[in-house]
Amino acid sequence: MKREKAKYKSYKGWIMNPQLRDFHEGRIWLKEYTSFTKMEIKRAIQHNYFQVIEGIQQQPSLKCMRCYNDNLQQFTYFDCSKCQKICVYCRHCLNMGRISCCTKLLVWRGPKVCKQRRHSFEWTGRFTPLQQQAAEEMLESVKRKRSHLINAVCGAGKTEILFQSVHYALEKGLRVCIATPRTDVVLELFPRFQSVFPNTNIHALYGGAPKQAGYAQLIMATTHQLYRFQQAFDLIIVDEADAFPYTFDKTLQTAVQIAKKQEAPIVFVTATPSQKLLQQYKKDGYSFIPKRYHNHPLPVPRYSSLWSYENKFKKGKIPIKLLRWTEERLARQEPFLIFLPKVALMDVVTPLFQAIHPDILAVHAEDPERKEKVLKLRNEEIPGLLTTTILERGITIKNVQVAVVGAESAIFTASALIQIAGRVGRNQAYADGDVVFFHHGITVEMDEAKATILHSNKEGFST
Repeated sequence: MKREKAKYKSYKGWIMNPQLRDFHEGRIWLKEYTSFTKMEIKRAIQHNYFQVIEGIQQQPSLKCMRCYNDNLQQFTYFDCSKCQKICVYCRHCLNMGRISCCTKLLVWRGPKVCKQRRHSFEWTGRFTPLQQQAAEEMLESVKRKRSHLINAVCGAGKTEILFQSVHYALEKGLRVCIATPRTDVVLELFPRFQSVFPNTNIHALYGGAPKQAGYAQLIMATTHQLYRFQQAFDLIIVDEADAFPYTFDKTLQTAVQIAKKQEAPIVFVTATPSQKLLQQYKKDGYSFIPKRYHNHPLPVPRYSSLWSYENKFKKGKIPIKLLRWTEERLARQEPFLIFLPKVALMDVVTPLFQAIHPDILAVHAEDPERKEKVLKLRNEEIPGLLTTTILERGITIKNVQVAVVGAESAIFTASALIQIAGRVGRNQAYADGDVVFFHHGITVEMDEAKATILHSNKEGFST
Protein backbone atom coordinates (compact mmCIF):
# COMPACT_ATOMS: atom_id res chain seq x y z
CA MET A 1 0.00 0.00 0.00
CA LYS A 2 2.82 2.42 0.90
CA ARG A 3 4.55 1.65 -2.39
CA GLU A 4 1.35 2.37 -4.33
CA LYS A 5 0.90 5.71 -2.52
CA ALA A 6 4.50 6.66 -3.15
CA LYS A 7 4.09 5.77 -6.83
CA TYR A 8 0.92 7.87 -7.05
CA LYS A 9 2.63 10.88 -5.41
CA SER A 10 5.53 10.71 -7.82
CA TYR A 11 3.25 10.76 -10.89
CA LYS A 12 3.98 13.98 -12.79
CA GLY A 13 1.90 13.49 -15.90
CA TRP A 14 -1.14 15.51 -16.93
CA ILE A 15 -4.74 14.38 -16.99
CA MET A 16 -6.71 16.41 -19.50
CA ASN A 17 -9.85 18.15 -18.32
CA PRO A 18 -12.56 16.64 -20.59
CA GLN A 19 -14.40 19.97 -20.55
CA LEU A 20 -11.42 21.46 -22.40
CA ARG A 21 -11.96 19.00 -25.25
CA ASP A 22 -15.76 19.30 -25.17
CA PHE A 23 -15.60 23.07 -25.61
CA HIS A 24 -12.71 23.44 -28.04
CA GLU A 25 -13.30 20.54 -30.45
CA GLY A 26 -14.17 22.07 -33.82
CA ARG A 27 -13.64 25.62 -32.60
CA ILE A 28 -11.08 28.28 -33.49
CA TRP A 29 -10.72 30.40 -30.38
CA LEU A 30 -8.84 33.44 -29.10
CA LYS A 31 -6.20 32.18 -26.69
CA GLU A 32 -6.66 35.10 -24.30
CA TYR A 33 -10.46 34.68 -24.22
CA THR A 34 -10.60 31.03 -23.20
CA SER A 35 -12.42 30.34 -19.93
CA PHE A 36 -9.89 27.65 -18.91
CA THR A 37 -6.82 28.31 -16.77
CA LYS A 38 -3.53 29.39 -18.31
CA MET A 39 -1.93 26.21 -16.95
CA GLU A 40 -4.54 23.97 -18.62
CA ILE A 41 -4.04 25.71 -21.96
CA LYS A 42 -0.25 25.59 -21.59
CA ARG A 43 -0.28 21.86 -20.83
CA ALA A 44 -2.64 21.15 -23.73
CA ILE A 45 -0.31 23.04 -26.09
CA GLN A 46 2.69 21.10 -24.75
CA HIS A 47 0.83 17.85 -25.51
CA ASN A 48 0.09 19.09 -29.07
CA TYR A 49 -3.64 19.17 -28.37
CA PHE A 50 -3.81 22.68 -29.83
CA GLN A 51 -2.50 24.15 -33.03
CA VAL A 52 -1.57 27.77 -32.31
CA ILE A 53 -1.87 30.15 -35.26
CA GLU A 54 -1.38 33.87 -35.78
CA GLY A 55 -4.52 35.97 -35.54
CA ILE A 56 -3.65 38.06 -38.62
CA GLN A 57 -1.91 36.67 -41.67
CA GLN A 58 0.38 39.42 -42.97
CA GLN A 59 1.94 37.78 -46.04
CA PRO A 60 1.27 37.82 -48.95
CA SER A 61 -1.55 40.16 -47.85
CA LEU A 62 -3.55 40.95 -44.70
CA LYS A 63 -6.16 38.37 -43.75
CA CYS A 64 -7.99 37.73 -40.49
CA MET A 65 -7.61 34.04 -39.69
CA ARG A 66 -10.93 33.92 -37.82
CA CYS A 67 -13.39 35.68 -40.13
CA TYR A 68 -11.22 35.51 -43.28
CA ASN A 69 -11.73 39.20 -43.96
CA ASP A 70 -9.14 40.43 -46.47
CA ASN A 71 -10.60 43.88 -47.15
CA LEU A 72 -7.77 46.30 -46.36
CA GLN A 73 -10.29 49.02 -45.46
CA GLN A 74 -11.48 46.90 -42.53
CA PHE A 75 -8.08 46.71 -40.83
CA THR A 76 -6.69 49.35 -38.46
CA TYR A 77 -3.07 49.98 -37.51
CA PHE A 78 -2.27 50.98 -33.94
CA ASP A 79 0.64 51.37 -31.53
CA CYS A 80 0.50 48.07 -29.61
CA SER A 81 1.68 48.12 -25.98
CA LYS A 82 1.74 44.32 -25.93
CA CYS A 83 4.26 43.72 -28.71
CA GLN A 84 5.85 47.19 -28.51
CA LYS A 85 5.44 47.95 -32.22
CA ILE A 86 2.91 49.06 -34.81
CA CYS A 87 0.26 46.34 -34.97
CA VAL A 88 -2.94 45.78 -36.97
CA TYR A 89 -6.35 44.46 -35.99
CA CYS A 90 -9.47 43.33 -37.86
CA ARG A 91 -12.53 45.54 -37.45
CA HIS A 92 -14.81 43.14 -39.31
CA CYS A 93 -15.22 40.71 -36.37
CA LEU A 94 -14.24 43.14 -33.60
CA ASN A 95 -17.42 42.53 -31.58
CA MET A 96 -16.30 38.88 -31.07
CA GLY A 97 -13.01 39.90 -29.45
CA ARG A 98 -10.15 41.78 -31.09
CA ILE A 99 -7.92 39.84 -33.46
CA SER A 100 -4.54 41.52 -34.03
CA CYS A 101 -1.21 40.42 -35.47
CA CYS A 102 0.10 39.61 -31.97
CA THR A 103 -2.89 37.57 -30.76
CA LYS A 104 -2.99 33.80 -31.04
CA LEU A 105 -5.83 31.52 -32.09
CA LEU A 106 -6.27 28.00 -30.75
CA VAL A 107 -7.43 25.14 -32.97
CA TRP A 108 -8.14 21.81 -31.24
CA ARG A 109 -6.08 18.88 -32.52
CA GLY A 110 -6.39 16.62 -29.48
CA PRO A 111 -8.60 13.60 -28.71
CA LYS A 112 -12.08 13.63 -30.23
CA VAL A 113 -15.33 13.35 -28.33
CA CYS A 114 -16.99 9.92 -28.54
CA LYS A 115 -20.26 10.91 -30.22
CA GLN A 116 -23.64 9.89 -28.83
CA ARG A 117 -25.51 7.58 -31.25
CA ARG A 118 -28.84 7.05 -29.47
CA HIS A 119 -31.09 10.08 -29.67
CA SER A 120 -34.74 10.20 -28.66
CA PHE A 121 -36.95 11.48 -31.47
CA GLU A 122 -40.24 12.78 -30.09
CA TRP A 123 -42.18 14.33 -32.93
CA THR A 124 -45.73 13.10 -33.40
CA GLY A 125 -46.82 15.43 -36.20
CA ARG A 126 -47.93 14.34 -39.65
CA PHE A 127 -46.58 15.53 -42.97
CA THR A 128 -48.59 16.74 -45.89
CA PRO A 129 -47.70 14.89 -49.13
CA LEU A 130 -45.52 17.83 -50.23
CA GLN A 131 -43.72 17.95 -46.89
CA GLN A 132 -43.17 14.19 -46.98
CA GLN A 133 -41.67 14.41 -50.44
CA ALA A 134 -39.35 17.26 -49.46
CA ALA A 135 -38.25 15.49 -46.25
CA GLU A 136 -37.40 12.32 -48.19
CA GLU A 137 -35.55 14.26 -50.90
CA MET A 138 -33.51 16.09 -48.29
CA LEU A 139 -32.69 12.85 -46.45
CA GLU A 140 -31.53 11.25 -49.68
CA SER A 141 -29.20 14.22 -50.30
CA VAL A 142 -27.80 14.00 -46.76
CA LYS A 143 -27.13 10.28 -47.19
CA ARG A 144 -25.35 10.98 -50.49
CA LYS A 145 -23.43 13.92 -48.96
CA ARG A 146 -24.97 16.15 -51.60
CA SER A 147 -25.97 19.76 -50.93
CA HIS A 148 -29.68 20.56 -51.21
CA LEU A 149 -32.08 23.51 -51.54
CA ILE A 150 -35.52 23.52 -49.93
CA ASN A 151 -37.66 26.26 -51.47
CA ALA A 152 -40.87 26.46 -49.44
CA VAL A 153 -43.34 29.28 -48.93
CA CYS A 154 -43.60 30.99 -45.54
CA GLY A 155 -45.62 28.77 -43.22
CA ALA A 156 -45.05 25.57 -45.23
CA GLY A 157 -43.59 23.81 -42.19
CA LYS A 158 -39.92 23.99 -43.16
CA THR A 159 -38.65 23.30 -39.64
CA GLU A 160 -40.54 20.01 -39.40
CA ILE A 161 -39.03 18.90 -42.72
CA LEU A 162 -35.57 19.09 -41.14
CA PHE A 163 -36.29 16.71 -38.23
CA GLN A 164 -35.88 13.44 -40.10
CA SER A 165 -32.50 14.31 -41.63
CA VAL A 166 -31.18 15.77 -38.36
CA HIS A 167 -32.20 12.60 -36.52
CA TYR A 168 -30.51 10.42 -39.15
CA ALA A 169 -27.27 12.43 -38.86
CA LEU A 170 -27.26 12.35 -35.05
CA GLU A 171 -27.81 8.58 -34.97
CA LYS A 172 -24.83 8.19 -37.32
CA GLY A 173 -22.67 10.02 -34.80
CA LEU A 174 -22.47 13.15 -36.96
CA ARG A 175 -22.30 16.71 -35.71
CA VAL A 176 -24.98 19.05 -37.07
CA CYS A 177 -25.27 22.83 -37.20
CA ILE A 178 -28.40 24.78 -38.07
CA ALA A 179 -27.18 28.28 -38.93
CA THR A 180 -29.25 31.36 -39.66
CA PRO A 181 -28.43 35.04 -40.15
CA ARG A 182 -30.93 36.18 -37.48
CA THR A 183 -30.78 35.79 -33.69
CA ASP A 184 -34.59 35.74 -33.56
CA VAL A 185 -34.67 32.63 -35.74
CA VAL A 186 -32.21 30.88 -33.39
CA LEU A 187 -34.45 31.76 -30.45
CA GLU A 188 -37.48 30.42 -32.33
CA LEU A 189 -35.84 27.14 -33.41
CA PHE A 190 -34.00 26.24 -30.20
CA PRO A 191 -36.98 25.23 -28.00
CA ARG A 192 -38.61 23.39 -30.92
CA PHE A 193 -35.59 21.17 -31.43
CA GLN A 194 -35.19 20.68 -27.69
CA SER A 195 -38.70 19.25 -27.50
CA VAL A 196 -38.11 16.91 -30.47
CA PHE A 197 -34.65 15.73 -29.31
CA PRO A 198 -35.01 15.80 -25.50
CA ASN A 199 -31.90 13.74 -24.64
CA THR A 200 -29.58 15.50 -27.09
CA ASN A 201 -27.26 18.25 -25.82
CA ILE A 202 -28.16 21.25 -28.01
CA HIS A 203 -26.49 24.64 -27.83
CA ALA A 204 -27.90 27.97 -29.04
CA LEU A 205 -25.12 30.37 -30.03
CA TYR A 206 -25.72 34.08 -30.69
CA GLY A 207 -24.44 37.41 -29.42
CA GLY A 208 -25.03 37.54 -25.65
CA ALA A 209 -26.01 33.85 -25.38
CA PRO A 210 -25.57 32.31 -21.90
CA LYS A 211 -22.74 29.85 -21.29
CA GLN A 212 -23.78 26.28 -22.11
CA ALA A 213 -22.02 23.21 -20.75
CA GLY A 214 -20.88 19.99 -22.39
CA TYR A 215 -20.29 18.91 -25.95
CA ALA A 216 -23.15 19.81 -28.29
CA GLN A 217 -23.74 17.40 -31.15
CA LEU A 218 -26.47 19.72 -32.45
CA ILE A 219 -25.86 23.47 -32.57
CA MET A 220 -28.21 26.33 -33.49
CA ALA A 221 -26.18 29.42 -34.33
CA THR A 222 -26.22 32.73 -36.09
CA THR A 223 -23.98 32.64 -39.15
CA HIS A 224 -21.62 35.11 -37.41
CA GLN A 225 -20.91 32.47 -34.76
CA LEU A 226 -19.49 30.20 -37.47
CA TYR A 227 -16.39 32.42 -37.55
CA ARG A 228 -15.48 30.47 -34.41
CA PHE A 229 -15.64 27.01 -36.00
CA GLN A 230 -13.31 25.13 -38.32
CA GLN A 231 -14.00 21.72 -39.91
CA ALA A 232 -16.47 21.04 -37.12
CA PHE A 233 -19.69 19.87 -38.77
CA ASP A 234 -20.75 16.86 -40.83
CA LEU A 235 -23.95 18.62 -41.89
CA ILE A 236 -24.80 22.33 -42.00
CA ILE A 237 -28.34 23.59 -42.57
CA VAL A 238 -28.51 27.28 -43.49
CA ASP A 239 -32.02 28.41 -42.61
CA GLU A 240 -33.29 31.67 -44.16
CA ALA A 241 -30.40 31.48 -46.62
CA ASP A 242 -31.48 34.66 -48.40
CA ALA A 243 -31.51 36.90 -45.32
CA PHE A 244 -29.33 39.92 -44.65
CA PRO A 245 -26.43 39.99 -43.90
CA TYR A 246 -25.57 36.46 -45.10
CA THR A 247 -26.30 37.12 -48.77
CA PHE A 248 -24.30 40.39 -48.78
CA ASP A 249 -21.28 39.36 -46.69
CA LYS A 250 -18.92 36.94 -48.43
CA THR A 251 -17.04 36.27 -45.18
CA LEU A 252 -20.23 34.73 -43.71
CA GLN A 253 -20.56 32.47 -46.74
CA THR A 254 -16.87 31.56 -46.36
CA ALA A 255 -17.47 30.87 -42.66
CA VAL A 256 -20.06 28.22 -43.57
CA GLN A 257 -17.57 26.54 -45.91
CA ILE A 258 -14.78 26.60 -43.29
CA ALA A 259 -17.02 25.42 -40.43
CA LYS A 260 -18.03 22.25 -42.28
CA LYS A 261 -15.87 19.22 -42.93
CA GLN A 262 -14.60 18.81 -46.46
CA GLU A 263 -17.26 16.38 -47.73
CA ALA A 264 -20.11 17.67 -45.55
CA PRO A 265 -23.26 18.75 -47.42
CA ILE A 266 -25.05 22.07 -46.92
CA VAL A 267 -28.84 22.27 -46.94
CA PHE A 268 -30.22 25.72 -47.79
CA VAL A 269 -33.75 26.48 -46.59
CA THR A 270 -35.70 29.56 -47.66
CA ALA A 271 -38.99 30.90 -48.93
CA THR A 272 -37.26 33.41 -51.19
CA PRO A 273 -34.18 31.80 -52.79
CA SER A 274 -31.84 33.90 -54.88
CA GLN A 275 -31.43 33.20 -58.59
CA LYS A 276 -27.91 32.01 -57.83
CA LEU A 277 -29.20 29.32 -55.43
CA LEU A 278 -31.95 28.27 -57.85
CA GLN A 279 -29.51 27.96 -60.75
CA GLN A 280 -27.10 25.98 -58.60
CA TYR A 281 -29.52 23.40 -57.19
CA LYS A 282 -32.73 23.30 -59.23
CA LYS A 283 -31.49 20.45 -61.45
CA ASP A 284 -30.16 18.28 -58.63
CA GLY A 285 -30.86 18.44 -54.90
CA TYR A 286 -33.99 20.61 -54.95
CA SER A 287 -37.36 20.51 -53.20
CA PHE A 288 -40.26 22.90 -53.77
CA ILE A 289 -43.31 23.40 -51.55
CA PRO A 290 -45.68 26.02 -53.00
CA LYS A 291 -48.34 25.98 -50.26
CA ARG A 292 -48.73 25.99 -46.51
CA TYR A 293 -49.13 22.90 -44.36
CA HIS A 294 -52.75 23.80 -43.49
CA ASN A 295 -53.69 23.99 -47.19
CA HIS A 296 -54.87 27.60 -47.09
CA PRO A 297 -53.50 30.25 -49.48
CA LEU A 298 -50.94 32.83 -48.48
CA PRO A 299 -52.52 36.15 -47.45
CA VAL A 300 -52.08 38.60 -50.32
CA PRO A 301 -50.90 42.08 -49.31
CA ARG A 302 -53.02 45.11 -50.15
CA TYR A 303 -51.77 48.62 -50.87
CA SER A 304 -52.86 51.75 -49.03
CA SER A 305 -51.40 55.20 -49.76
CA LEU A 306 -50.02 57.14 -46.80
CA TRP A 307 -48.88 60.45 -48.27
CA SER A 308 -46.37 62.58 -46.33
CA TYR A 309 -46.50 60.18 -43.39
CA GLU A 310 -43.10 61.27 -42.00
CA ASN A 311 -44.16 64.92 -41.81
CA LYS A 312 -47.34 63.96 -39.96
CA PHE A 313 -45.40 61.83 -37.50
CA LYS A 314 -43.01 64.74 -36.83
CA LYS A 315 -46.02 66.96 -36.13
CA GLY A 316 -47.15 64.48 -33.48
CA LYS A 317 -49.95 62.86 -35.46
CA ILE A 318 -50.55 59.32 -36.70
CA PRO A 319 -51.92 59.37 -40.29
CA ILE A 320 -55.65 58.63 -40.18
CA LYS A 321 -55.51 55.36 -42.19
CA LEU A 322 -52.81 53.92 -39.95
CA LEU A 323 -54.59 55.14 -36.83
CA ARG A 324 -57.85 53.45 -37.88
CA TRP A 325 -56.00 50.23 -38.76
CA THR A 326 -54.37 50.15 -35.32
CA GLU A 327 -57.59 50.96 -33.47
CA GLU A 328 -59.38 48.18 -35.37
CA ARG A 329 -56.72 45.67 -34.29
CA LEU A 330 -57.06 46.81 -30.67
CA ALA A 331 -60.86 46.59 -30.82
CA ARG A 332 -60.71 43.05 -32.22
CA GLN A 333 -57.92 42.09 -29.80
CA GLU A 334 -55.75 40.97 -32.69
CA PRO A 335 -51.98 41.04 -32.07
CA PHE A 336 -50.13 43.15 -34.61
CA LEU A 337 -46.72 44.02 -36.01
CA ILE A 338 -46.08 47.44 -37.55
CA PHE A 339 -42.87 47.49 -39.58
CA LEU A 340 -40.99 50.78 -39.94
CA PRO A 341 -38.04 51.52 -42.25
CA LYS A 342 -35.80 53.36 -39.74
CA VAL A 343 -35.04 53.21 -36.02
CA ALA A 344 -35.04 57.04 -35.93
CA LEU A 345 -38.62 57.07 -37.21
CA MET A 346 -39.58 54.44 -34.65
CA ASP A 347 -38.26 56.67 -31.86
CA VAL A 348 -40.58 59.43 -33.10
CA VAL A 349 -43.73 57.32 -33.46
CA THR A 350 -43.47 55.09 -30.37
CA PRO A 351 -44.90 57.67 -27.92
CA LEU A 352 -47.69 58.43 -30.42
CA PHE A 353 -48.80 54.79 -30.46
CA GLN A 354 -48.38 54.49 -26.70
CA ALA A 355 -50.84 57.35 -26.35
CA ILE A 356 -53.40 55.05 -28.01
CA HIS A 357 -52.41 52.07 -25.84
CA PRO A 358 -49.61 52.28 -23.24
CA ASP A 359 -48.59 48.63 -23.72
CA ILE A 360 -47.59 48.97 -27.38
CA LEU A 361 -43.80 48.44 -27.46
CA ALA A 362 -41.01 48.99 -29.97
CA VAL A 363 -38.12 46.67 -30.82
CA HIS A 364 -35.02 46.88 -33.01
CA ALA A 365 -31.74 45.01 -33.55
CA GLU A 366 -29.81 46.70 -30.72
CA ASP A 367 -32.63 46.41 -28.18
CA PRO A 368 -31.35 44.31 -25.23
CA GLU A 369 -34.96 43.35 -24.40
CA ARG A 370 -35.97 42.20 -27.90
CA LYS A 371 -36.33 38.56 -26.83
CA GLU A 372 -38.56 39.48 -23.88
CA LYS A 373 -40.72 41.83 -25.95
CA VAL A 374 -41.39 39.24 -28.64
CA LEU A 375 -42.27 36.74 -25.91
CA LYS A 376 -44.75 39.23 -24.44
CA LEU A 377 -46.50 39.53 -27.80
CA ARG A 378 -46.58 35.75 -28.21
CA ASN A 379 -48.01 35.35 -24.68
CA GLU A 380 -50.67 38.04 -25.38
CA GLU A 381 -49.28 40.31 -22.66
CA ILE A 382 -49.05 43.27 -25.05
CA PRO A 383 -51.29 44.17 -28.02
CA GLY A 384 -48.61 44.89 -30.62
CA LEU A 385 -45.03 45.71 -31.53
CA LEU A 386 -43.43 48.40 -33.64
CA THR A 387 -40.41 46.84 -35.32
CA THR A 388 -37.72 47.10 -37.95
CA THR A 389 -37.02 44.30 -40.42
CA ILE A 390 -35.40 42.19 -37.66
CA LEU A 391 -38.80 40.48 -37.22
CA GLU A 392 -39.42 39.92 -40.93
CA ARG A 393 -38.76 36.19 -40.43
CA GLY A 394 -38.33 33.53 -37.76
CA ILE A 395 -41.31 34.64 -35.69
CA THR A 396 -44.69 32.91 -35.41
CA ILE A 397 -47.50 34.70 -33.56
CA LYS A 398 -51.00 33.25 -33.55
CA ASN A 399 -53.50 35.47 -35.42
CA VAL A 400 -50.97 38.29 -35.97
CA GLN A 401 -51.87 41.13 -38.36
CA VAL A 402 -49.19 43.10 -40.20
CA ALA A 403 -48.73 46.63 -41.49
CA VAL A 404 -45.68 47.99 -43.29
CA VAL A 405 -45.26 51.75 -42.99
CA GLY A 406 -43.14 53.22 -45.78
CA ALA A 407 -43.26 50.08 -47.91
CA GLU A 408 -41.64 52.09 -50.71
CA SER A 409 -38.39 52.40 -48.71
CA ALA A 410 -35.30 50.72 -50.16
CA ILE A 411 -34.90 48.48 -47.11
CA PHE A 412 -38.17 46.74 -47.97
CA THR A 413 -36.96 44.54 -50.81
CA ALA A 414 -39.29 42.07 -52.50
CA SER A 415 -37.92 39.18 -50.43
CA ALA A 416 -38.27 41.20 -47.19
CA LEU A 417 -41.90 42.07 -48.03
CA ILE A 418 -42.68 38.43 -48.88
CA GLN A 419 -41.24 37.34 -45.53
CA ILE A 420 -43.15 40.07 -43.68
CA ALA A 421 -46.42 39.02 -45.32
CA GLY A 422 -45.54 35.45 -44.40
CA ARG A 423 -45.96 36.22 -40.69
CA VAL A 424 -49.75 36.30 -41.22
CA GLY A 425 -52.06 33.28 -41.38
CA ARG A 426 -49.52 30.68 -40.22
CA ASN A 427 -51.82 29.08 -37.64
CA GLN A 428 -54.47 26.69 -38.93
CA ALA A 429 -57.13 28.26 -36.70
CA TYR A 430 -56.26 31.72 -38.07
CA ALA A 431 -55.26 30.94 -41.66
CA ASP A 432 -56.22 34.36 -42.98
CA GLY A 433 -55.38 37.89 -41.91
CA ASP A 434 -54.56 41.41 -43.01
CA VAL A 435 -51.27 42.44 -44.64
CA VAL A 436 -51.23 46.10 -45.65
CA PHE A 437 -48.41 47.98 -47.36
CA PHE A 438 -48.79 51.65 -46.40
CA HIS A 439 -46.77 53.58 -48.95
CA HIS A 440 -45.74 56.91 -50.43
CA GLY A 441 -45.73 55.49 -53.96
CA ILE A 442 -45.86 51.90 -55.22
CA THR A 443 -42.47 50.37 -56.07
CA VAL A 444 -41.29 47.53 -58.31
CA GLU A 445 -40.29 45.63 -55.15
CA MET A 446 -43.83 45.87 -53.78
CA ASP A 447 -45.31 44.64 -57.05
CA GLU A 448 -42.78 41.79 -57.26
CA ALA A 449 -43.61 40.67 -53.72
CA LYS A 450 -47.35 40.66 -54.40
CA ALA A 451 -46.90 38.90 -57.77
CA THR A 452 -44.70 36.21 -56.17
CA ILE A 453 -47.31 35.51 -53.48
CA LEU A 454 -50.08 35.29 -56.08
CA HIS A 455 -47.93 32.95 -58.19
CA SER A 456 -47.23 30.70 -55.18
CA ASN A 457 -50.95 30.49 -54.46
CA LYS A 458 -51.63 29.57 -58.09
CA GLU A 459 -48.88 26.92 -58.05
CA GLY A 460 -49.98 25.55 -54.68
CA PHE A 461 -53.59 25.04 -55.68
CA SER A 462 -52.92 23.62 -59.12
CA THR A 463 -50.94 20.68 -57.68
